[in-house]
Amino acid sequence: MPVSMEELVRLCKTRGFVFPSAEIYGGFRSTYDYGPLGVLMARNVKEAWWRSMVQLRREVVGLDAAVLSSPRIWEASGHLDNFTDPLVDCRSCKQRWRADQLPVAEGSAPAVPGQPVYTCPNCGGHDFTDARPFNLMFKTFAGPVEDEGSVAYLRPETAQGHFVNFANVLQTEHLRPPFGTAQVGKSFRNEITPGNFVFRTREFEQMELEYFVPPSESAKWFEYWCNERFEWYVHFGIPRDMLRLRHHDTEELSHYSAGTADVEFSFPWGWGELEGIANRTDFDLRAHSAASGQTLEFYDPNSNERYIPHVIEPAAGVARTMMAFLIAGYDVDEVGGEQRNVLRLHPRIAPYQVAVLPLSKKDTLIPLAEEVLAMLQPVAMCDFDVTRAIGRRYRRQDEIGTPLCVTIDFTSLEDKAVTVRDRDTTAQERVPLDNLVEHISARLAW
Repeated sequence: MPVSMEELVRLCKTRGFVFPSAEIYGGFRSTYDYGPLGVLMARNVKEAWWRSMVQLRREVVGLDAAVLSSPRIWEASGHLDNFTDPLVDCRSCKQRWRADQLPVAEGSAPAVPGQPVYTCPNCGGHDFTDARPFNLMFKTFAGPVEDEGSVAYLRPETAQGHFVNFANVLQTEHLRPPFGTAQVGKSFRNEITPGNFVFRTREFEQMELEYFVPPSESAKWFEYWCNERFEWYVHFGIPRDMLRLRHHDTEELSHYSAGTADVEFSFPWGWGELEGIANRTDFDLRAHSAASGQTLEFYDPNSNERYIPHVIEPAAGVARTMMAFLIAGYDVDEVGGEQRNVLRLHPRIAPYQVAVLPLSKKDTLIPLAEEVLAMLQPVAMCDFDVTRAIGRRYRRQDEIGTPLCVTIDFTSLEDKAVTVRDRDTTAQERVPLDNLVEHISARLAW
């Protein structure tokens, strides 16, 4: 069943996925901390992405570029001049907003013919200042003296680290197009109006691939990555009817893009971007080559051809992806005549893959339960819970998405077997301890 934003936020807070940052001090707008379950799930999302994009591909290698870097990078890339949003102030309540995201007031007569009348989401007013460009870069200083010579910026995207390292990767890895560099890391954007929980924040983590291709093949690879990335979300459990691939209209395209498509997800507030796939052409490598004086091109000794590759960029947000999996997996059903909340997460996305549950706290059971835990920890992320009745513990594991529960009861002391319970079906199976690791590994296989 569809989950509301209120229910999603409640689940994340009460079950330890996401906490408001600095909550004991009243919070800090648009910042969040990942709790014990959230950090596990976010890590699983990143590992699933890395496995698909790097581990299972022979032509993609990893990269981890610096967050702080030379301002010349952002000058060459166009971020200092073009990385802006239109900022307006509501004259009534003084709140600031992105002009292109304000709701249009239906039926109001515009002061300027042909221009829509907008509504302030805070006070309902319609009187705004003229839009002015607001640069989204976080500015700071590197070094002990705060002057123009020490200005630096927190990166607003991870992409530029790929481009300025293009020659280094070519030299060390001896790759030839098509090939890619993949990176997972933090980016920072001084958003005017962050919102929708962790969907739009000023500090966020990206999973990004820059795929370098011969110029004549860029259209083919753009289509390939659009399909590849869409199917990745389906593979890990998001229903197709909750996803769509939307190609940008010409007026939406970034200055560097020859084509962009978004994998969009049906969030509680409507369709929103999960991942963007862009054909960046040779804009970035050509710009950095011109600004740095360094040659950033590929030489093919077989054809004696030199060219600057075009770049296809699939870029996804960790928090948005995690949020989509939570929403898609949330369900309410009935077990034993009682309603239960359950997260039907893919085993490799779920925070815990296995919960080890001794039926009782008695000393006779705990040592065996701890042995079982030690057996399973090398093959899966495990929870160990001895609190409350077993039924309540099952419900908790269902709500946090744990695919399998392993219960150790008093019979286990005699028959050397445990009960394995399935989250989705609640079916239970008796498994000998000697076969338990093999059984669990098979159930959790990629």
